Amino acid sequence: MKVLLAADGSKFTKKALAFLVTHEGLAGPDGELVVLHVQTPMPPRVKTMVGAAAIHDYQKEEAEKVLTPIERFLKRHDIAFRTAWAVGSPAEEIVRATKREKAHLIVMGTHGHGLLGRALMGSVAQKVIAECEIPVLLVK
Repeated sequence: MKVLLAADGSKFTKKALAFLVTHEGLAGPDGELVVLHVQTPMPPRVKTMVGAAAIHDYQKEEAEKVLTPIERFLKRHDIAFRTAWAVGSPAEEIVRATKREKAHLIVMGTHGHGLLGRALMGSVAQKVIAECEIPVLLVK
């Protein structure tokens, strides 16, 4: 089974990673793990001011800040994985990557904001659940 882990670098990503490590059999013996981080796009005005190459380098550095600790963690736990990053709407890019990778399951953290948020899942998680045709495992 191919599992896509949507990683934003939050404490909920860490909880999702811990879940995957403690439930190693989830993907099966031939399982694959793809870790995806999505950067939100810069406004066009910023791209015009500093240039597309500078924006790309910045976004790559930001993605590495999220993905590098995850890579270290997964290597320590001897889990085979691959990382990727994209720029766009997080929910749309997660759904797109799921189709491109032919993933069987999405694992992602969820979070809330304030009192109401504790009862509701995050907006990215809601959109992914609404738009995906495969199971989504939310780790709180």
